[in-house]
Amino acid sequence: QVQLVESGGGLVQAGDSLRLSCEVSGRTASTYTMGWFRQAPGKEREIVASISPSGTRTYYADFVKGRFTISRDNVKNTGNLQMNSLKPEDTAVYYCAMGTGGLYDYWGQGTQVTVSS
Repeated sequence: QVQLVESGGGLVQAGDSLRLSCEVSGRTASTYTMGWFRQAPGKEREIVASISPSGTRTYYADFVKGRFTISRDNVKNTGNLQMNSLKPEDTAVYYCAMGTGGLYDYWGQGTQVTVSS
């Protein structure tokens, strides 16, 4: 079975940094696009960033450009999201996902990120 497990969430103050990790098991991740999504209470899930299978291409939502960095390590079968200059509006459950052709087939359980002011 394919599993994606996020870690690294927590409670921080505005301006702080967090690094989220996503460990993939049961499948080699090197042929899949990886993405990070977030969902705040009462809001729709939204994409935060994505990275191509080789790691050479990335996408960022406008609200995180210049603050967040997505990366992956295909040898370790992991993905990461470095989050700097966090804002209270970044508070959400963050999910990693994996898929092909623009569709995300596999999802992690999510990790809570809370940013206080």
